[in-house]
Amino acid sequence: MRFDGASSLITGAGSGIGRATALRLASEGSAVLCLDVRGEAAEETAAMVQDTGGRAVGARGDVRRREEIERALALAVERFGKVTHLVNNAAVSTGSGLATLTDEEWHYVLDVNLKGVFLTTQVVAPAIAETGGGAVVNLSSIESEIVYASKDHCTPHYNASKGGVKMLTKALAHELAPMNIRVNAVAPGIIETPMLLALSTRERAEEAIRPRALIKRLGRPEEVAAAIAFLLSDDASFISGIQLPVDGGWLVH
Repeated sequence: MRFDGASSLITGAGSGIGRATALRLASEGSAVLCLDVRGEAAEETAAMVQDTGGRAVGARGDVRRREEIERALALAVERFGKVTHLVNNAAVSTGSGLATLTDEEWHYVLDVNLKGVFLTTQVVAPAIAETGGGAVVNLSSIESEIVYASKDHCTPHYNASKGGVKMLTKALAHELAPMNIRVNAVAPGIIETPMLLALSTRERAEEAIRPRALIKRLGRPEEVAAAIAFLLSDDASFISGIQLPVDGGWLVH
């Protein structure tokens, strides 16, 4: 029960890594505000937490909209009395390479994946500071370190957004240290999530893993959630500003 008495706000909590993180943190005692642009999916995650005996509330919110983040924060404080932890998980991607990438796609991916981390942290950090401090974990990607091309092209906008998250994490760690708030990132590899399966197939993803990763299978959302929980917890009390890969050994080569 590392998070007994804590309250966590999780973006992109309607499925995949966000849902797994909500369930993991709740299982260790945290109340969770499940935020997702798909309100019904957020409420489904909250119901799953409640079914296991945890405390949770689902809310619809777009991390590109400051006022919607502020509403989610107000709801968390109303229901749970405080917010002590933040997980910036919301992310999107499209499959376009450089030749076909549109302005609209570029702005969409950068706004959700990078600007969303900035806005949500800027809104929520003061509330965490009011409790005496806490921790933030941002979801980056191994694509902040390398270019992965599952087709005949990569996704430059996704690489740029996740590379930005890596450096934004360092900057936020510096900025929030005086408030007793630690900030770290987790960089997943190829994880079996709805977003992955919307952009590719299980077979293609597994084929891509075999020559690169040391662990020859897709990662599970629960494995990423475990790393997030560690970095949020007091077990990581002397860690801030780092990016932890959870990639099955992909970055070794």
